[in-house]
Amino acid sequence: MKTDSELKADVTRELAWDIRVDATAIGVAAHHGVVTLTGTVASWADKHAAEEAAFRVAGVRDLANDIEIKPSWDTTPNDAEIAEAVRNALAWDRFVPHERLRSTVANQGTVTLTGTVRTLSERDEAETVVCKLAGVRCVVNQIAVEPPRVAENALHATITQALARHAEREAERVAVDVQGDTVVLTGHVGSWTERRAVVGAARGTPGVRRVEDRLHIG
Repeated sequence: MKTDSELKADVTRELAWDIRVDATAIGVAAHHGVVTLTGTVASWADKHAAEEAAFRVAGVRDLANDIEIKPSWDTTPNDAEIAEAVRNALAWDRFVPHERLRSTVANQGTVTLTGTVRTLSERDEAETVVCKLAGVRCVVNQIAVEPPRVAENALHATITQALARHAEREAERVAVDVQGDTVVLTGHVGSWTERRAVVGAARGTPGVRRVEDRLHIG
């Protein structure tokens, strides 16, 4: 187990390494293994990028993201302009069924997404696309997943095959339990990146409405 000072140093170095992050604007603290990020950034995407960078560090399992979003209001688009940008971004992303989605923008940059998709990964992709837009301060993802009905044994086989493709090294150490349209993942993975690959394989499978991530890193 890393000490708090080692965790703080490693996270600080990872933030400085990530070109998406302005490390000079972010403070890092660690106490009893919990990492806290503070500071001010210009967008939701910047805040999320810092969070992703911190979770890539081995030993980071719990994180408090207290980074504030304070864009320059002189250049921030209004809600109508953001709504137009949201529609364009969803339409341009070929992984998002944009014609089945709606967005509402209010309160200077709060975007609410509604509609239906086939997979959890499509739901995630829609949120990710919108988070990166200038002026977006918060995304409320209310998109419903309405996958086709798939038999449990067929769903289990599909996910197992996906794990072999996406996370071959971890597949043998991960157990997949299918309960209706819910998938429960248990076992051990070597890193946060490998954990995301395993969970992503399940979330991208048609027929899955919910994923319970019970994986352990280490």
